[in-house]
Amino acid sequence: MGAMFVNTLILGAGAAGLMCAAHAGPETLVLDHARAPGEKIRISGGGRCNFTNLGTGAENFISANPHFAKSALARYTQWDFLDLVQRHGIAWHEKTLGQLFCDGKATQIVAMLLDEIARAGGKVWLRTEIRALSHDGAHFHVDVDREGQRQRLSCRNLVIATGGKSIPKMGATGLAYDIARQFGLEVTETRPALVPMTFSDNRFAPISGVACPVTASNTRASFEEAMLFTHRGLSGPAILQLSSYWREGDSITIALCDSNRLLGDLKAARAENGRVQTAKALARHLPTRLLEFLTPDTLPGSILERRLADQSDKALTEIAQTLGAWQLTPSGSEGYRTAEVTLGGIDTTALSSRDMECRHQPGLFAIGEAVDVTGWLGGYNFQWAWSSGTAAGQAIRHRNH
Repeated sequence: MGAMFVNTLILGAGAAGLMCAAHAGPETLVLDHARAPGEKIRISGGGRCNFTNLGTGAENFISANPHFAKSALARYTQWDFLDLVQRHGIAWHEKTLGQLFCDGKATQIVAMLLDEIARAGGKVWLRTEIRALSHDGAHFHVDVDREGQRQRLSCRNLVIATGGKSIPKMGATGLAYDIARQFGLEVTETRPALVPMTFSDNRFAPISGVACPVTASNTRASFEEAMLFTHRGLSGPAILQLSSYWREGDSITIALCDSNRLLGDLKAARAENGRVQTAKALARHLPTRLLEFLTPDTLPGSILERRLADQSDKALTEIAQTLGAWQLTPSGSEGYRTAEVTLGGIDTTALSSRDMECRHQPGLFAIGEAVDVTGWLGGYNFQWAWSSGTAAGQAIRHRNH
């Protein structure tokens, strides 16, 4: 089996792999088993791709080494990627909390990256399965099946960009971790992240579809965003964010409202018109279906049926505090099936934070979701893909010159 030699092989045609190829220079080949490149880009943001976040900083990422992401994020920023988007004439808009989306389709971002790769002299091979991988002291060798044909590829630089385990129906596997271990890199514990939480009794099925703004928190983190009740549990941005900091068995606190503000509003309403039923006063702050669901366990119906005039300060305080600190213990999560990202990954201890290269195996790089750097919801994980991919790609290109 004769070998085809290229300078750089990038395993994975996702966001990080494509970005790396756009910077790595000629004789770069991207391999992926998928039918199309950038599948996660295509489906993200409801098909419009939340491609970055204006507020991106190292504090928006979770890692065993919270400092690791700083270098790459500082050298290729959200503004740099936005400049690239604008140079390609892609219209965009900002949603809440600094999130940037395409006005049109997410496929525009994929097309932009493929155009950049072509300009740089790189290529992308799809429907290509990796069968074996080795290193002979000078070069890496990758045996692949491409549309039924076995072939050996050899290269100076090998980039692991195959992502994590999230959304297996799109072909996600733990391949990145297998390759890392083969070359002596440690892999931290991996878990589904940015994922809905579930309850074994499906208790929220009666109010599935109800949404409201909340503050979701535990002992590790707190997020003030929307929450959605589902047939199987809880979802929405606040819950997805908190899931990255949650473990099975942990309780969470849901503030359905600001207790102090609610207490003030209830007292003011009582002074203005004490004949108003307490439930009606609360309906100004919470969806009616949710209020009905909360009785009789969380808020006894007898309390809500009373007029405000019949409620003491103590009773109103108890209502406000109950709604401001609702304690729940999820039984689990929806898992990798719907998780947007994988928490954990290739241990950063063995990698250079400047260029993502393995310290003890020159020419081996790891980027994107495969690495133990996990961003918040809202475009942060894409920015990590752009930044880490650029760091590795530029290092490879400079080495070639």
